[in-house]
Amino acid sequence: MIRFIDKSIIGLAFALAASCLGCSEDEPTASEATQASTTIQPTENNNAEGTVEFTQEADGVRVIANLTGLTEGDHGFHIHEKGDCSAADGTSAGGHFNPEGKAHGAPDAAERHVGDLGNITADASGQATYNRLDTHLELDGANSIIGLAVIVHALPDDFSQPTGAAGARVGCGVIEGR
Repeated sequence: MIRFIDKSIIGLAFALAASCLGCSEDEPTASEATQASTTIQPTENNNAEGTVEFTQEADGVRVIANLTGLTEGDHGFHIHEKGDCSAADGTSAGGHFNPEGKAHGAPDAAERHVGDLGNITADASGQATYNRLDTHLELDGANSIIGLAVIVHALPDDFSQPTGAAGARVGCGVIEGR
């Protein structure tokens, strides 16, 4: 029979139980996001809008985008360094997300900005889809994209230095974890 009970241990046990009320062993903690998304809004005098979903998979992050309001053809598609779409032209989102200081490149290049997703292609009606597993993106950790912005550009990314010459920003959305 135990006669002495340390009240600090009981308090700690209750605190731990309460902090994970409803949790299961299979659920990630708040710092281990497995999904994120954004809603793309048009910048001034543009019509680009839609959604971009990010889902952690075993080998990377799956990126699925569905956009409308674009001109026919390729449009640069990048993650930018700031989660700020407040400027009318989208420039408040800063430059491409490049925490490792690498050169700009195609999405399948060995060396590229983390935020380099290449191009999204719109059809004649202005609709565009993108579905790609990206091995550079992270939803958790030091290089997490959560809280940053997705930018859709007016022109194609030609993969030139320093940022692909993709022109004006026609759509912007801040990435939120879930």
